[in-house]
Amino acid sequence: MWKLKIGEGVDGPYLNSINNYVGRQTWEFDPDAGTPEERAQVEEARQNFYRNRRLVKPCGDLLWRLQFLREKNFKQTIPPVTIEDGKQISYEKATKALKRAVNYFSALQGSDGHWPAENAGPMFFLPPLVFTLYITGHLNTVFHAEHRKEIFRYIYNHQNEDGGWGLHIEGHSTMFCTALSYICLRILEEGPDGGLDNGCARARKWILDHGSVTHIPSWGKTWLSILGIFDWSGSNPIPPEFWILPSFLPMHPAKMWSHCRLVYMPMSYLYGKRFVGPITPLIQQLREELYLQPYNEINWRKARHSCAAEDLYYPHPWIQDLMWDSLYILAEPFLTRWPLNKLIREKALQVAMKHIHYEDENSRYITIGCVEKVLCMLACWVEDPNGDYFKKHLARIPDYIWIAEDGMKMQSFGSQEWDASFAVEALLASNLVDEIGPVLKRGHDFIKKSQVKDNPSGDFKKMYRHISKGSWTFSDQDHGWQVSDTTAEGLKCCLLMSMLPQEIVGEKLEPERLYDAVNVVLSFQSKNGGLSGWEPAAASRWLELLNPMEFVENIVIEHEYVECTSSAISALVLFKNLYPGHRTWEIENFITNAVHFLENMQMPDGSWYGNWGVCFIYASWFALRALAAAGKTYNNCQAMRKGVKFLLRTQRENGGWGESYKSCPEKKYTPLEEGRSNVVHTAWAMMGLIHGKQAERDPTPLHRAAKLIINSQMEDGDFPQQEITGAFKMNCMLHFAVYRNIFPLWALAEYRQRVPLP
Repeated sequence: MWKLKIGEGVDGPYLNSINNYVGRQTWEFDPDAGTPEERAQVEEARQNFYRNRRLVKPCGDLLWRLQFLREKNFKQTIPPVTIEDGKQISYEKATKALKRAVNYFSALQGSDGHWPAENAGPMFFLPPLVFTLYITGHLNTVFHAEHRKEIFRYIYNHQNEDGGWGLHIEGHSTMFCTALSYICLRILEEGPDGGLDNGCARARKWILDHGSVTHIPSWGKTWLSILGIFDWSGSNPIPPEFWILPSFLPMHPAKMWSHCRLVYMPMSYLYGKRFVGPITPLIQQLREELYLQPYNEINWRKARHSCAAEDLYYPHPWIQDLMWDSLYILAEPFLTRWPLNKLIREKALQVAMKHIHYEDENSRYITIGCVEKVLCMLACWVEDPNGDYFKKHLARIPDYIWIAEDGMKMQSFGSQEWDASFAVEALLASNLVDEIGPVLKRGHDFIKKSQVKDNPSGDFKKMYRHISKGSWTFSDQDHGWQVSDTTAEGLKCCLLMSMLPQEIVGEKLEPERLYDAVNVVLSFQSKNGGLSGWEPAAASRWLELLNPMEFVENIVIEHEYVECTSSAISALVLFKNLYPGHRTWEIENFITNAVHFLENMQMPDGSWYGNWGVCFIYASWFALRALAAAGKTYNNCQAMRKGVKFLLRTQRENGGWGESYKSCPEKKYTPLEEGRSNVVHTAWAMMGLIHGKQAERDPTPLHRAAKLIINSQMEDGDFPQQEITGAFKMNCMLHFAVYRNIFPLWALAEYRQRVPLP
């Protein structure tokens, strides 16, 4: 059986932690673990997912939950609550439902105080890891037979009926992820006509029916070129000389969005080297399987601008294609020949590699995310196959692996701190402090220990890095990358805990560390009042015209986000009340400008667009929460009134809310089909209305929403897993598996506390 291990790791030559591995999540397979009944329970969860995979595509993340509940001997002692039609919700029934949710969720807490959970969903995360291990010769040492079994399970569970795979688990089939998944299966020794339900043959047919892999997007072209299944001359240039451009240029790396910069950094190194892995018999076979014509007859130059219609979310503007053509025809021929290949290219490759090593060291070889992790790991191997840099990367692969009933996947990295902050805020809202003191104390301890204590090493500004001292990352302290909204939510949790007895929740965070967090949050505000995510937004918007990626949008530079801005307002309002003498004018000015940003970002229908969740309901909850914290009300703020009316207008007949992920790419509110509601969306909308003081005008919509949440609760206190709820960059979705516990619990807590009940 698979077992989740929390906070485990031993410092050595290739693995180290600056925080004693707090927040680390790794999986281990023990062939002797589990009773026959426990193994049968796991197998039943797998079979249930497979049978229902077309109906609910995100997994319930059940394997670790079964483990934790078993280890803690959890038994739900409060009987289920049902609200019958025509009956009112009493305070007693609301309390019972809330306590059932709190009891269950408390049992899921890890030993270090965080709540483990899957944070995955995109289908392009895992295959490149398999490719890299195959190229470097480490596939069999890292992934044993049980890993392979779970990879097969995951890929086949999420294969679409037409034979392809989507960009994410709920998406329509794309060339990018179909090709990557097919090649991954073949590398793991699945036959060309093998697989569950003829999965490989169906996938290959989809690829060939849609023009072959000559129509794969640019990232796919890069990975296939690395494997030797594509020719580098069929890719647009990714010149490493970019890293030695003068800083005054508008296209300088320092002006790029951090994730974009850190993806193209190792990509440019591999491109500059024109690295190609070993041409094995399998690679030769794949060259025959994936094209409509013989490999040696393909017009690679023509393939550079080819992209399948299914993948094309962001078409390149003509100015970008002109730039690529100029680099391809004019620049590359000179940069790859003597003397420029010696004078310029080698210098550029050295600078790119210097940045890669810097980022690796400052993240303990985790890197900022999974796409970057694999590319940096491969670049280190190309530089020195036997070097310590590559071995340190290998030691951190387990941090990215996640196992659930739908199989093995690669995490984005993790959402430990993000989830823990919301979990603690939800539990605090329950007003059950005396009953769950130990749970709150552990959560508080995790949050305190996860705060980043220092800035990146050395002259970090020269390495294009922002301050991080006092921040919180999305995951754990070892990761090292500050995020504005995670910092704001971590700060808010510590402030809320400081208002409670220390004998219950532990010592409060020292003022200096709170001040450090405030300093980080303040540093993220742009001139328009909004907050960016990872680094301050400082680049010109026109640079987005150069977005080389066909399947996501707004990735070249940092942008301001409603969610980040809203989290900052909520945290700084509370901080100002508790520490009125610290940077008072700055904070007041910050809040005023941030509120103006939210008002300016409101859509004509009263909603706000969500960048990190699905979608308009998600961001509307954030915005209404922040506006209420800033003293805005339904009576004195038009934005509040419009936001409330949007939520009331989109409530479903069954009392809930349900929004399709398609709202994100289409940028217009799109409800779930067939009148369905989602408990997480319902919780967000319900809390938004509570912040808008809907209870004072007409509590009926809140009672209807609470009824749906209460009646959706399962026998053990859990809530059902439904549609995917996380998002990024408009067109890609993320599965936050613990959201289905945090937000319904939080909504019930706010409802019980702030809505009058009989």
